Amino acid sequence: MTFSMKRRTLFAAGAAGILAAPGLWGGGAMAEVSTDSGAPSGAGPFRTLRLGSFKITVISDGKRASGNPHETFGTDQPAEMVAALLTENFLPTGAFVNGFSPTLVDTGSELVLFDTGFGEGGRAAGVGQLAQGIRAAGYTPEQVSVVVITHMHGDHIGGLMEGGKPAFANARYVTGEIEFDFWRDTARVGTPAENGHNTVLEKVVPLAEKTTFIADGAEVVPGISAIAAFGHSPGHMIYRLESEGQALILTADTANHYVLSLQRPDWEVRFDMDKAAAAAARKNVFDMVATDRLPFVGYHMPFPAIGFVERKDTGYRFVPVSYQFDI
Repeated sequence: MTFSMKRRTLFAAGAAGILAAPGLWGGGAMAEVSTDSGAPSGAGPFRTLRLGSFKITVISDGKRASGNPHETFGTDQPAEMVAALLTENFLPTGAFVNGFSPTLVDTGSELVLFDTGFGEGGRAAGVGQLAQGIRAAGYTPEQVSVVVITHMHGDHIGGLMEGGKPAFANARYVTGEIEFDFWRDTARVGTPAENGHNTVLEKVVPLAEKTTFIADGAEVVPGISAIAAFGHSPGHMIYRLESEGQALILTADTANHYVLSLQRPDWEVRFDMDKAAAAAARKNVFDMVATDRLPFVGYHMPFPAIGFVERKDTGYRFVPVSYQFDI
């Protein structure tokens, strides 16, 4: 199938930065591997697909069960309304499961990793499985040439360091300048963002000399460009992948639940730092995805975190990937 895309300007354009490095991949078949099919111990499942000449591998960093969904999603709505939407979609009302899915993109000349999961700090809780997943998919962390951080919440940057050293020893880094400047600022001390500030000081700041700081519209490597989608965090970015006329969007945390965030994009989410801007970004991004009938990878969508959306009522319905990339 061909998923073509016309670039839509969602937010104001910014500076562009272009990066380049040596080649890695010469081909391979599509595959889906789980922990019971020969993957190393501790590795979660992964799903590989082709997008033009790109090989895209979505890797599970793990998943985590949480309590009352209304404490996170639809916090500005009556609890009964949130429960009713969950029930309508055959979901329990008293708990939910959240997945975490970094994405590896092999362009043929670059191996680009988007986000790094929880890392060593999450393994006792069953997450932090990215490094093992990379190996299960046939790569090593040392082969990663570019690490892109969509935003600097802990479940995206926790895997940047391992034992006090860079977990991706040969990589350079790309992230949004607005995001980095916000989190490293000492103005965060004494605010609810202080823990995030401290995590950035530990995980991101030591890598700053190897980091390119970008804005909306920047090219990471040929075929991969940034789109500002602020709100979930001050400098939250999503990414457009395009190869041989096919396109896919990495939506990061624009939507954090496949029902509650997509079917009701206006509902407030606890972890959205600017709730009005986050809701506007959800509608802008998924209106574009729906209009252009594009596949997307959402960091917190049900694994393998790949799908489509169609318009439904005041929001969107998630359509998980099946065999679209297999033929």
